[in-house]
Amino acid sequence: MNRLPSIITFLAVVWLFPAPDCAAQNAKAAKTGQTTDKVDREYALEATMLGYFAPNGARNPTLKVNKGDRVRITVTNGETMTHDIVLEKLGIKSKTLQEKGSKTTISFTADKNDTYFCSVPGHRAAGMVGSVEVVDGVISNATVAGQLPMKNGQPLNLNFETGNLTDWTATGDAFAKPLVTQDPSPVHEKDMTIGFEGKHFLSSGGTANYTLTGTLTSAPFPVTQPFAAFNVSGGALQDTRVELVQAGTNTVIYTITGQGRATLQPAVVDLQPYLNQEIFIRIIDNETGISQIPYIPNDKWAHINFDDFRFYPTRPNFPNELKREDIIILPPLDPVLNAGLSGVEAAKAMTPPKGFKVTLAAAEPDVVRPICFTTDARGRLWVVEGHTYPVPAPEGQGRDRILILEDTNGDGTLDKRKVFMEGLNLVSGIEVGMGGVWLGAAPYLLFVPADFKNDKPLGPPQKLLDGWGTDDTHETLNSLRWGPDGWLYGTHGVFTHSNVGKPGAPDSERTKLNAGVWRYHPTTKQFELFAEGTSNPWGLDFNDYGHAFITACVIPHMYHMIQGGRYQRQAGNHFNPYTYDDIKTHADHRHWVGERGPHAGNFRSASAGGGHAHAGAMIYLGNSWPQEYRNDIFMNNINGARLNQDHPVREGSGYTVTHKPDFLAMNDSWSQWLNMKYDASGSVWAIDWYDKNQCHSPNPDVHNKTMGRIFKITHDNDKWVQVDLSRASDMDLVNYQLHPNEWYVRQARTLLQERGPNKKVHKALKDILAKNPDATRKLRALWALHVTQGLTEKELAALLSDESEYVRSWAIQLLAEDRTVSPETLKRFTELASTDRSALVRLYLTSAMQRIDPAQRWDVLDALVQKVENKDDHNLPLMLWYAAEPLAAIDMKRALALAQKSKMPKHLPYTIQRVAAIGTDDAKKLLKELNERVGKLNHSHENHEIQMVLAKVLGE
Repeated sequence: MNRLPSIITFLAVVWLFPAPDCAAQNAKAAKTGQTTDKVDREYALEATMLGYFAPNGARNPTLKVNKGDRVRITVTNGETMTHDIVLEKLGIKSKTLQEKGSKTTISFTADKNDTYFCSVPGHRAAGMVGSVEVVDGVISNATVAGQLPMKNGQPLNLNFETGNLTDWTATGDAFAKPLVTQDPSPVHEKDMTIGFEGKHFLSSGGTANYTLTGTLTSAPFPVTQPFAAFNVSGGALQDTRVELVQAGTNTVIYTITGQGRATLQPAVVDLQPYLNQEIFIRIIDNETGISQIPYIPNDKWAHINFDDFRFYPTRPNFPNELKREDIIILPPLDPVLNAGLSGVEAAKAMTPPKGFKVTLAAAEPDVVRPICFTTDARGRLWVVEGHTYPVPAPEGQGRDRILILEDTNGDGTLDKRKVFMEGLNLVSGIEVGMGGVWLGAAPYLLFVPADFKNDKPLGPPQKLLDGWGTDDTHETLNSLRWGPDGWLYGTHGVFTHSNVGKPGAPDSERTKLNAGVWRYHPTTKQFELFAEGTSNPWGLDFNDYGHAFITACVIPHMYHMIQGGRYQRQAGNHFNPYTYDDIKTHADHRHWVGERGPHAGNFRSASAGGGHAHAGAMIYLGNSWPQEYRNDIFMNNINGARLNQDHPVREGSGYTVTHKPDFLAMNDSWSQWLNMKYDASGSVWAIDWYDKNQCHSPNPDVHNKTMGRIFKITHDNDKWVQVDLSRASDMDLVNYQLHPNEWYVRQARTLLQERGPNKKVHKALKDILAKNPDATRKLRALWALHVTQGLTEKELAALLSDESEYVRSWAIQLLAEDRTVSPETLKRFTELASTDRSALVRLYLTSAMQRIDPAQRWDVLDALVQKVENKDDHNLPLMLWYAAEPLAAIDMKRALALAQKSKMPKHLPYTIQRVAAIGTDDAKKLLKELNERVGKLNHSHENHEIQMVLAKVLGE
């Protein structure tokens, strides 16, 4: 049977149909959100993250129209997610859809080719984009007729119109009763349209019997025509597929899966190399779809549908052809060994590397819902139990509490337990030091003064800052950590919108932020955004050189956070509208597989690291684990139930981060380690929010309320020590700056900062800074001097000549910390910008320029933008733009002159856009003059690009 007539009828009736003209149809349209304008051509599309789908299954179909047609596109939301549709050239945007099944329309008069896409950030890049094509003449979907293959003078039953499996051999259960005669199909969900040919189509189980597996193989037959096509749909899974196999050699010459939809679509095969040879069809379903993860439903697309294999004399063209390159295939589900284990069983189930062991340190009921933790100068753990999450309680009714846990004998068990404070609300971050306990508890940053000798609060929590948002309560301020410079650092997620300031401060004295890294100074009380962007970071740490790294989710996971940097965002726009572009991940890999995006890769990505959701960040700087682990960053992959280990390598001004084999597998789908920290013995503590549900939900009943664990990871080299640095003398704390275990360095530095300036301390630290040959030890001395106010500007400026690029860089940052520099220091910065060979130094100079008055930046930036070696750096071109962008508002002509000298690839185009945004007559005049000058230059690619930008902003 020829498929052509039924396909054309299907398209005409369902996808492309005349405009409704009667009152009843208009009333129906009004209810669904459609407009009632008379139209010449109408298209219907379903919107999902995988693309826009026509009723015939075509993904992102080309919508063909005649010039002058009045066209209407109706979009139905295929999932509970935000979508819309926009025409790029016409600038028409539909209303936003959110609920599954909701509809919207756009109408327009066809004039020229255009592009339609979803404007929700990231959706176009994920594949939600297609084209509108204006064509002449009748729009037809006709194609040539096909022919069933023959054998022994008889057509083979490759369209199943005999009503049985004649000419086929089945194995397994999936094809015991595979023929279906109804549409909707009784083995598929009722709203699925199959669109099959003739009276029958074949399914290996549909969405009713998807767990069945098996293989169906046709009789061999000769290839008598150069092309073939057949209809296929079903799962986009590796093990639900159709294969064409060369008889005799058993070589697979073509394979295709479904694309995760029910509607049958034609797949076209070029068989010219196999003319007059015998082939056969093999339909495979080896995928049960059964999820081994308790809260992940079975995959009902674990089946394959097939119909109507035919030969064609020329390549047939089908408007809904299914092409292999358009299918995003999911790998099989990862095996999950365990779920819902006791604490003891969970520790035993883990598989650490050779030489390591994991000990259960504490479990429910002694610790429940541990959401964040830190360690103090006595090596004790301060753990927050997050009982209030995910819904903030009314003021004064919070249920969170802080525990102090201690291992008193070194057996790995936290055998001593105190409650420090109760009644807290939505705590998501904790740090101790500088006289008390610091808590991130949206909408506040709190400080609790503490008597650490008796472990008692000295008063109620003090509200240092307010305005922290609670839009999304798993993206609030978190990961509090003392930086090497004495500031308290933290991270913040993209879907929570904060406007932070001192209580009672007006908007003019507040800082807006969503995604990024922030910091607060414990003595000056200053608050600022350190770097912005990424997604939902829930992990922050510093390496040996004081460089900050964070781990993030959904988008690529790893970022070297540079002061003043603006990074790739999961959603939303940068606060500065003239950003134009942002810095991308520093990782050369990702921890999920497949092309459907990170969520689809979850629980199917063991080979790459487990999935997209990361929590915690620990750069191991202890002294007992093998050297191969030092300065590597560890993060928990929640979906993969494993610790990922990434390795930062210096490159240019920053780092490239590569993936090492995963450090440890929990082998437990309920495992949810939220953070890890090393201690005085070099061992690592990890808190585990143990919960069947791995995804944030505002519904508190979705989350387990009674479980929680703390584990300890030790290496054979670890030697337990019992310490109390709070009793150490000032000179002991200075000497700890040379300790091979960074835990001592950081605890001692915070204690020195708390104790304040001390001339003897300063003298000893300056001796280390001057004489120690190790750059990391110099930096430790420099940081300790800074936090104890032990350096003058003159002494810092002298370090700009240090032989270490790391010391020179940090001298730059500390000189610019107060957002102002002296004329003498600015002159030194200009000299460094011209002469220093270190890309790292140039990066710190660029960061410093963002912190000082724009009018003082010209000379330094003039030197930096002309460094051709900066042009391909991962960070510098954009960092230089962020520093240079405000100059246009000061002196447009000078800013354009600077951009014309710049060797940075986008500096001049961005400056043109920035000047155009000023919008004055003087701005237009300058751009027209530039356009005339460029027009007289040689016709290089760069000049052509500049002319295009100028034409766009000038409206020419």
